[in-house]
Amino acid sequence: MSTSPLTLNLVEGSVCFSFSPQAARELKAAIDQLMERLKAVSTKPASGTKVAPQPPLEYRYTGEVFLEIFCNPNIWPTPFAAKVLLTIRDVSIRLTTEAELTRVIEDINQYLEQVG
Repeated sequence: MSTSPLTLNLVEGSVCFSFSPQAARELKAAIDQLMERLKAVSTKPASGTKVAPQPPLEYRYTGEVFLEIFCNPNIWPTPFAAKVLLTIRDVSIRLTTEAELTRVIEDINQYLEQVG
């Protein structure tokens, strides 16, 4: 399986690591589902009813690096305000930080355009 570098832009700085196109497509599908959950939570329910809690995104990828992305859709008022918790690690380093969901979506889409 071939890999290409994926750059994720963070709130401050960026991180670049090897990532496969197949994994990027799987991550995009998982984020698309998360967006639907975020929209369900942000939609105002009819008076007197509660919005059902939505399951979080818990994406994991293991390749040259381990990537984990977590987002609880129940705590964000809109999809555009949402942030994800990123953990990227290999044998010598571990990075845990937040990233804006909309920026991660843009980065994944740009990566998929480049790799085809």
